[in-house]
Amino acid sequence: MIYQTEEQLLHKAQQAEGKTFGEIDQYDRVKNERAKGHLGQIVEESFFGYVVNSKKEADFSNLEIELKVTPIKKNKNGTLSAKERLVLNIINYYEEINYTFHTSSFWTKNKNLLLMFYLWIPKQKRADYKIIKSYLHRFPEEDLIIIKQDWEHIVGKIRDGKAHELSEADTNYLAACPKGANKSSLRKQPFNDELAMQRAFSLKQSYMTTLVRSIINKDNLVHIANKEELQKKSLAKLLQDRFSPFIHQSLTNIAQQTELQVNTKSKAFLQEFVSALLGISGTKLNEIDEFAKANIQFKTIRLEPNGRPREHMSFKNINFTQWLQEDWNSSWVKNYFEETKFLFVVFYYNETKKCNPNRELHFQGIKLWNMPKTIIDNELHTFFLHLQELIHAGIELKEVRQKNRTIVQNNLPKADFNNICHIRPKARNSKDKVALPNGDKIIKQAFWLNNTYIENIIKP
Repeated sequence: MIYQTEEQLLHKAQQAEGKTFGEIDQYDRVKNERAKGHLGQIVEESFFGYVVNSKKEADFSNLEIELKVTPIKKNKNGTLSAKERLVLNIINYYEEINYTFHTSSFWTKNKNLLLMFYLWIPKQKRADYKIIKSYLHRFPEEDLIIIKQDWEHIVGKIRDGKAHELSEADTNYLAACPKGANKSSLRKQPFNDELAMQRAFSLKQSYMTTLVRSIINKDNLVHIANKEELQKKSLAKLLQDRFSPFIHQSLTNIAQQTELQVNTKSKAFLQEFVSALLGISGTKLNEIDEFAKANIQFKTIRLEPNGRPREHMSFKNINFTQWLQEDWNSSWVKNYFEETKFLFVVFYYNETKKCNPNRELHFQGIKLWNMPKTIIDNELHTFFLHLQELIHAGIELKEVRQKNRTIVQNNLPKADFNNICHIRPKARNSKDKVALPNGDKIIKQAFWLNNTYIENIIKP
């Protein structure tokens, strides 16, 4: 059937709401639990009645609308979020460089998206997944400005012969995600003999989660920029301009100019500091539209007078069983650093704590950063494999008497392993332990970036 109007198409799509894939499927596709992409094909064939294809144009080409069937999940706190990124079309490295944004394969195929969200439930059969919302998405002007900048960054790297260095964290909303996990997924690229991973344009999981929050949860997020500002400068430049008037000022001085309440021991201090300097005091960081869509995570850095962070930077606790069983390409550590941007909010002390126990923090500035792909592919990959080998062999635990106490030493990688990252404890106390795959118990451990590595990142 040819749908003549958007209204007609959307009306048809909305008739699927509340139905399971088992109820929709007419060709027994849903029985194949392992096949990826079959849920979208079921909707195409059995619901909309057209033959599955890989056309360059949009699925409903007469309306310039592309169909995407995508999963959402329910979180522990009851909210909904996207389960994964939304993969769009494969990037042809040789063709994409000849386009402008508005003639690009991304835009001609995906300018309008008919999104059909289904609820993914762990261990539930695909036949029982239920479609809960159909929505025709047009990119808001503010989003489109950032997406265009993202596309230009991706294509710019290809034109520079750096397709092999593309990383999802390079961009904000639109990403070049890997499609494949081995040597058979490598492709030739122009301007460089080095093979590059096959990639596809995709909307980040964080962008899709923000859509879900807006469309289904009806959340109202706060914008820090309007389209006029975004047309003049990138998100990174905009943030630098917002924070720069306060550089090298003490927190006391900053508080006098803003609505900031200074309490550096409060867990909410970073949130209050950022929102105050952005002029949106009282707004939680996860309620800022641009940060939520770009998956920008915030980290505080406090520099000692010597310019070095006093502490290493901690991340999530290690699940040793999961780490042992994971493949590198689907591992938490690889995907987290490939997909996450960090906004480092940097403070410094002019005095040592010994000289002045009541020393005051000063604001040094911000740094928008993502881990370079070369580091991910080399040092981080080696670290992942090394830890996996240690877990497989059994982590060595040895009681050692030091002064008036007994400590348990281990052979987990320390800060000097690769000068980038290491494993160290992150627990409430010595009794806060977790089981290792071999049954031994160890104080809860976390992944950390070295303070010396952080020091090099934030150097002017």
